[in-house]
Amino acid sequence: MNIEQLRQVPLFANLSEEQLQCVATLGTEVKREAGDQLANQGDPPDGFYIILEGQTEWFRNVEGEDVSAVTLETGDVFAELILLLDEPYPTSGRALTAVDLYKLTPDEFWKMLEICPGVMRSVLKIAAQRSQIHETVTQQQAKLMSLGTLSAGLAHELNNPASAVRRNVQTLETILQKLPILALKLHSSEMTQEQLTFLTELYQQLASAQTAVLDPLAQSEAEDTVSDWLEAHNIENSWKLAPTFVAAGLTVDRLTNIVDRIEPTCLSSTVTWLEATLTGTKLLEEIDLSSVRISELIKSMKDYSQMDQTPLQEIDIHEGIESTLTILKHKLKYGVAIEREYGDLPKIYAYGRELNQVWTNLIDNAVDAMNGKGELTIRTLREQNDVIVEIQDTGSGIPDEIRSASADISLRSRVFEPFFTTKGVGAGTGLGLDITRRIVAQRHHGDISFDSKPGETKFRIRLPIQQAR
Repeated sequence: MNIEQLRQVPLFANLSEEQLQCVATLGTEVKREAGDQLANQGDPPDGFYIILEGQTEWFRNVEGEDVSAVTLETGDVFAELILLLDEPYPTSGRALTAVDLYKLTPDEFWKMLEICPGVMRSVLKIAAQRSQIHETVTQQQAKLMSLGTLSAGLAHELNNPASAVRRNVQTLETILQKLPILALKLHSSEMTQEQLTFLTELYQQLASAQTAVLDPLAQSEAEDTVSDWLEAHNIENSWKLAPTFVAAGLTVDRLTNIVDRIEPTCLSSTVTWLEATLTGTKLLEEIDLSSVRISELIKSMKDYSQMDQTPLQEIDIHEGIESTLTILKHKLKYGVAIEREYGDLPKIYAYGRELNQVWTNLIDNAVDAMNGKGELTIRTLREQNDVIVEIQDTGSGIPDEIRSASADISLRSRVFEPFFTTKGVGAGTGLGLDITRRIVAQRHHGDISFDSKPGETKFRIRLPIQQAR
């Protein structure tokens, strides 16, 4: 190996001639063409590399998205971190240009550090910087993807009531155009004041009545009965009118009562007017319910993000959990049954936004563990000066080698390490539980633990009621 090329590498700038000679005899030169794959995320370490010439790009797959992590070029090194930790590649790399590499096998890498102990400090510094880069990139991407998921879910939830409002407004507009004409027909017909009063009172009774909800079969049979009656009395579009009358509780007996009180020549106009007014009232009720739903969703999002409050505040644990469940409803409503076992909790002094992130991570993980179908139990209780929150799912559980009671304690603790995940490459960031642990332990001086077996995984969070202000 050309010593002069090695001398240009910043890592070896302070080595003596003898040390450079030794390093030059250890490794081998490797050449790669532009576009060649240098390493894949998840590959085991195969050596330590020095870029003598050229440029490379490194990216990390997070939840199926390739995120650029760092660009390394002439004079840079890579794979130092995974050799020190004996971990697989955290990123994938490819050559942007033709590259000339100097490779040291793992044994040769350790031999180099033995020959050149001064290099160790530089290698550790580079490794620390790379680790921070990887973590920052993954955290940012995880936050963006979490925000995207929450935004998509919220947009989906808002779309339903918003669409209902728009649809009902359009239908109501059509009805309002017809009502004046129908009202004029009624007033121009031969109706007494007594008959008009009867119709007004009938409408008010039907509009304010609370009718029982029928099952689909009973609803269909009732609509057929009303439709047959309307046809028998020569009322046009009986099949359109029947559903409204049944929903309002207008039975055949009450329709017969109308016939007894109204002139036959006015029956068609009366029935058509009555259906239009009842439909309009029903549409207004649905618009009101939809607008309330939109307001509730906005309030839940506001509560979730704590937008108008200081970070450290007195909060209600249950309100935060409920806001999180509302935000995640799009993931829960297709097969997750929620069981709430809430205790009598006092308000605690805490960081509301951050605790909502804890509930989000744990609930989201639980739903994924159950493949979107199962039972999610959220339990809260007070133990002396602490509050306890337990989030339990009926998923497959954490793998045996991690959850086993006889497992090495360090292996169990790895569940909360950065980048540690039991999911496949690209299927998880490995940061959700690390962020959760930091929020609980470092920010709130609490603790988090878990127990797991097939069909039951439970995370337990303990938080102090009082925090130092």
